[in-house]
Amino acid sequence: MGTTLSGGEQQMLAMARVLVGKPRLLLIDEPTEGLAPKIVDEIFTLMDSLRRDGIPILLVEQNMHRAIALVQRFYVLERGAVVMAGDGTKAADREALMRQLAV
Repeated sequence: MGTTLSGGEQQMLAMARVLVGKPRLLLIDEPTEGLAPKIVDEIFTLMDSLRRDGIPILLVEQNMHRAIALVQRFYVLERGAVVMAGDGTKAADREALMRQLAV
């Protein structure tokens, strides 16, 4: 039963259930929230593998250091409005994001 699993195990089960359906697009909201660092590593490794396989991912994530290494484009929302956008593959844009957010 899924309800008997830990939070990390439940998150991995949710990802597995989605992947069984062979999605053309993944919408992921805070996949690493409250998880142990080892599980966070596994989730980001999985998302990177999916991205490399050509599956587009729309990711909402507060772990900016990990997310920025994964994305092609990023958008920062504040109260529902885009306050910053950039190219995640460009070092200057990534650095500007980190300065703006002071992380």
